[in-house]
Amino acid sequence: MFKGPTTIRDHSFEANLFARRAFIAFIFVLALVAILFINIYQLQVTSHDNYQTRSNDNRIKLVPVAPNRGIIYDRKGVILAENKPVYNLEAISENIKNLDNSLKELTKLLNISEQQQTNFLNDIKHNRRFKSQILKSRLSEKEVALFSVNQHKFPGFKIEARLARYYPYGDTLTHALGYVAKIGKKELLKLNSENKTKNYGASRDIGKLGIEKFYEDTLHGTVGSQKIEVNNRGRVLRTLNFTPPIPGQDLVLTLDIGLQQAAQEVLKGMRGAITVLDAKDGGVLAMYSNPSYDPNLFVHGINSKNYKKLLNPDKPLINRATQGRYAPASTVKPLFALLGLNEGAITETSKIYDPGFFQIPNVKHKWRDWKPWGHGTKADGYKVDVYKAIEQSCDTYFYDIAYRLGITKISDFMAKFGFGEKSGIDIFEETTAILPSVEWKKQRFKEGWYAGDTISVGVGQGYWSATQIQIANAINILANKGVHNPPHLVSVTKQGSTVNLINNDEKEPIILKNLHYWDIVLNAMHNTVKKTSGTAHEAFKGVNYDPAGKTGTAQVVKIAQGEKYDEKKLKEKHRDNAMYVGFAPFNDPEIIIAITVENTGGGSSVGAPMARKVMDYYFANKTKELAGTP
Repeated sequence: MFKGPTTIRDHSFEANLFARRAFIAFIFVLALVAILFINIYQLQVTSHDNYQTRSNDNRIKLVPVAPNRGIIYDRKGVILAENKPVYNLEAISENIKNLDNSLKELTKLLNISEQQQTNFLNDIKHNRRFKSQILKSRLSEKEVALFSVNQHKFPGFKIEARLARYYPYGDTLTHALGYVAKIGKKELLKLNSENKTKNYGASRDIGKLGIEKFYEDTLHGTVGSQKIEVNNRGRVLRTLNFTPPIPGQDLVLTLDIGLQQAAQEVLKGMRGAITVLDAKDGGVLAMYSNPSYDPNLFVHGINSKNYKKLLNPDKPLINRATQGRYAPASTVKPLFALLGLNEGAITETSKIYDPGFFQIPNVKHKWRDWKPWGHGTKADGYKVDVYKAIEQSCDTYFYDIAYRLGITKISDFMAKFGFGEKSGIDIFEETTAILPSVEWKKQRFKEGWYAGDTISVGVGQGYWSATQIQIANAINILANKGVHNPPHLVSVTKQGSTVNLINNDEKEPIILKNLHYWDIVLNAMHNTVKKTSGTAHEAFKGVNYDPAGKTGTAQVVKIAQGEKYDEKKLKEKHRDNAMYVGFAPFNDPEIIIAITVENTGGGSSVGAPMARKVMDYYFANKTKELAGTP
């Protein structure tokens, strides 16, 4: 039977096919080997440094070390702000296995409040997970012991000992010193914009107000670091390298804590401020604003209950010495007299008729004097000269000067004494207040300036407002006969180097047409205290130093024409402010004082007696120092 054709194998073809396939396979294997060797070379040679660093990062960490904040002293070396050790319960969120359960158990163990838990969770949310955050600060010794015994139950949590700011004098210095508190979003953005974030890598706090904020760069210091080796659980095995931080510089202030406490005692129970300047250089010897508050509340995070207490109508958060806007009232009358003399509107011997009011020609309205029958006597024809006008605070006299001079000359002259601008004091919490002018009113009210507007300005009322530090600075310039000594709180660093007072611009002295004009005005201020008819005479009876000054009573609300001021019929907040400015000793001024007391009325009955108490302390203390007695 026929079986079909027989297939004959082509051994030569099959051999060639196998050879080609084997070659391709060999090339493929060779390529894979080449790739493997290239990768090995890349890992072991080319990228060795990179992967070595990444490997080290798994076991070596660079930890920033916070510098100690500089200490703040008063002029005699008394500590006003220091650093005290505190124990905080902290946690790194990425190391916590069960956050909710941990918080629940810790609350039972250490009585963690809901507010503390909320703050902790917010901090974790808005910060990097590897950064330690505080759950509870200022642990007691008992709480530290309780946690230490149970620490193994709370992975990721630990007790950290840190130095925290402490203000031993509490509310006595708050508005001058300010305080530090936790760095917030606003500060973080500012630090980042100024390329300072790295320097705050280990810092929790930053200056928020006062000296603490103004001199933040000086007080903070420079961050240090330590290179540590850790195991796979994050436990520190050893320190490989340590670069110590550079502590912040200590500051010596011009403040005298004793005088500051005297000012606080005098203002007890009242709203107002007291500023005392060194007449020789403008150093602030005392600056107290009442009511005040304890800055230590803010250092560790103030709770909502305590913060709400500060949001009351008395406004304790406001620094009344630099932020309070007050009508300067009669405290600026000596400056008006100086301007009048310099412009020839008055002379040392010229007099004006004082019937107890002033009228603009052909205008019915009367601007009344505080003394309804005027300050003149029958013997002198009911006329008043510059000396009596200042001694007895004659409103009519200064209404007349202001009307004849006009607002432009007034505004230009008062600007030379620092009104309408910041004083130069080295804290940021300051307002310029208002020095009125034609341009100011046009911009503010879209209307022109009227002659009647000028009359009230002549007695420090109307549109004019000033801060107490501006008034004190102006009186300092006056007492020094035109020489500017801008107010400042910092003297030098404790290390002896000077501090750059960035707010203080040097100003040319005020030059008058006749130097005798200074003496006329200063002598009149001296008479205000020394002469029995002077408005401050009663308050300074029997003092063993030689003061000069000027009382002031500032209207808070207008009294209608024909009506009399009756404080019993007015709400307390509508009653007059009591004011006083002065200096001593008269022939060689050492100190300048400015007093402002809200809604008590009577610069002579309230302001001057308070000024005397503060000045009594200063000179009594000086006598003790000279005698070498404590």
